[in-house]
Amino acid sequence: MRTGEPLPAVGQVLAALATGLWQWDTATKLVTVDAEAARLLGLPAEQTTLTEARTRARLHPVDWNEIISVVGLAVAEGTLAEVRVRIMDERGRIIRTVRSRSKPSYDRERRAFQLIGTLQEVTDPSPGTPAGRRAVTGDWRRSREAFLLDAGRALAEARSTAEVLRVAAGLSMPGFSPDGLAVFGVEGDRLTIIGHHGHQPGDEDPFSHMALVTDYPAAEVVRTGRAVYLSSPEQYKARFPLTWHLAEQFGRQSWAFLPLTVAGRTMGAWMAAFAYPVAFTPDERSVLTTVARMLAQALARAGTAESERELTDGLQRSMLPTLGPEIPGMSVAARYIPTGGGLQVGGDWYDMIPLPGGTSRAKSGGGRIALVIGDVQGHDVRAAGLMGQLRIALRAYASEGHRPDAVLSRASRFLHGIATTDEDPSDLRFATCLYVEVDPETGVLDIARAGHPDPAIRMTDGTVLKSPTAGGLPLGIDPDADYPTTQLVLEPGETMLICTDGLIETGGHDLETGWARIRAILEEHKGDLEELADSLVQAVHGPSSHHTTGPLVDRREDDIAVLLLSRDAEGCGCGDTVIAQPRRRRTMLTVAQAEPERVAVARQLLRELLHDWSSTDQVDSAVLLLSEMLTNVLVHTDTDALLVAEVAGEPGERRIRVEVTDASDDLPHKRRPGELASSGRGLMLIELLAHSWGVDPRGEGKSIWFELHESDGAEVL
Repeated sequence: MRTGEPLPAVGQVLAALATGLWQWDTATKLVTVDAEAARLLGLPAEQTTLTEARTRARLHPVDWNEIISVVGLAVAEGTLAEVRVRIMDERGRIIRTVRSRSKPSYDRERRAFQLIGTLQEVTDPSPGTPAGRRAVTGDWRRSREAFLLDAGRALAEARSTAEVLRVAAGLSMPGFSPDGLAVFGVEGDRLTIIGHHGHQPGDEDPFSHMALVTDYPAAEVVRTGRAVYLSSPEQYKARFPLTWHLAEQFGRQSWAFLPLTVAGRTMGAWMAAFAYPVAFTPDERSVLTTVARMLAQALARAGTAESERELTDGLQRSMLPTLGPEIPGMSVAARYIPTGGGLQVGGDWYDMIPLPGGTSRAKSGGGRIALVIGDVQGHDVRAAGLMGQLRIALRAYASEGHRPDAVLSRASRFLHGIATTDEDPSDLRFATCLYVEVDPETGVLDIARAGHPDPAIRMTDGTVLKSPTAGGLPLGIDPDADYPTTQLVLEPGETMLICTDGLIETGGHDLETGWARIRAILEEHKGDLEELADSLVQAVHGPSSHHTTGPLVDRREDDIAVLLLSRDAEGCGCGDTVIAQPRRRRTMLTVAQAEPERVAVARQLLRELLHDWSSTDQVDSAVLLLSEMLTNVLVHTDTDALLVAEVAGEPGERRIRVEVTDASDDLPHKRRPGELASSGRGLMLIELLAHSWGVDPRGEGKSIWFELHESDGAEVL
């Protein structure tokens, strides 16, 4: 070519240099080669597109794995990937060695590698010779580093002994790969087989429980802490003649036995066996030694983690009870989910306690029960210990026959005592708790609450309401704290949910947004009680929870404890078929003389009960009339007021009845107050706004009630 003439085409230059071009896309798993590259691969000399599997069949399997490692390292460093690859024919014979140079790139959207490179034949030592068994890569350091980085990351991510063994079995070392692996442990003065790969089940039997004094390579490694390398069967037989017959049956050609050492102590041995002769060069020994060290660390971590899991699982099983015998007429379901960080059991707990005595006795011998749920502050061993002691104390106080308020008062005094006598006075702990005494025959619930979230009731028509209950301080803060009792009635077909705040706040939610999420699950669920419990946990801990995170996503997750109690009837989730009952929802609330602020709670409760009422004017009227009735009891009597509100019927044709009962015998009378009078208009408002109303004397006291009909909502002012 003369000066000034145009340069020849790139393809002509590469063809003259016997250099082929190839392109590989890992997303499509296709490899495109030109004519020269196809010839070098042992294919017809023409441009073609090959599948990844067909291309891999032309390469030595060890070299294929090496390409993957080198490409990953080149992408990380932003450099060229260079390897030497042995090409094989259809019979598995090596026909030539080629050098590949490529520039890889990584597509983040497709999550795939794209490579464009060259192939060129090079001279290499004859296969089968000691020199030919050395690593064929053109850059041993790069491939070794890539392999060790991948191996270290994979072993560090393994969380159990089984996972560590799976990772070890899948390692493809640069230039040489074993086809048989075994990991030996030590129990007393004997070897054990922790795991193996490349062998048939039962092949490990002769090596299990082998004495450490046995003339066997793994036993010697454990005794001395030094590796044993055997490059040929002759070396094995000469050095360990007594146990050669055990290894001879597998037909291997080379063996490496390396110590698994952690903190200066040899905890076992690792065997890597090869189907071909391996010279065990310094580079190869370096790789094997590094892998053995990483494997030992991974096994030690996995063993420690498994021991901790076994310990905490046992602690959890001993502290969290199984639900007792079936309750006639009721169903119970419970769940406990640890936070998953650190100790697998924290301060949350639940319990179901059979109570002595009582008027309700089923034929099976069962009677009243107590449901308890609580949360001790903290997520550590001390929280778990306090939780266990507090749970035992609550069970003891309940079994003595104390009422709910007395049980919590005694428990608060108990926790205050053990929390303040600790060696660290500044580390004071408290606990929230909800105690429910249940009469299965009547459905009456006597509830005492210590700083815990209120229970929620799912009614027969699917409506879910939080039931406001009187409460006191968390347990352990004030040894003289009082815990008033609230009485509710669980109607047939209704379900009560009590839970710790972990169920509400997990996923970055606060009490408001978390409750909205839980309420939707309760209202939409159609299965039985066990399925409902699973759905609640899945909503906050399953994959769907990642799409419904709350405003406080950075907040630490919490343990979860859930208890569900259902009174059997159609729609309760118990799975039984019973006589259909009218659609209705019902709520009760006590307003004490000393708690006038609960009038506002009653108004809100009534609004929630009527959340889907068709006439907003009727809702406002009902709330106004309820406020008048409750205020009348607080102002004109010395007794407490009991509110009972019930909605019955199908949507559009429903009826609401609101009844307020007190223990005073003084009946209300209609008056005609003057224009400036500050009272006396209550009955006038009821007569004006209600469809019907009345006053019913009782044995002790009276009740005043009114009704509104949804179908006549347009007629009510």
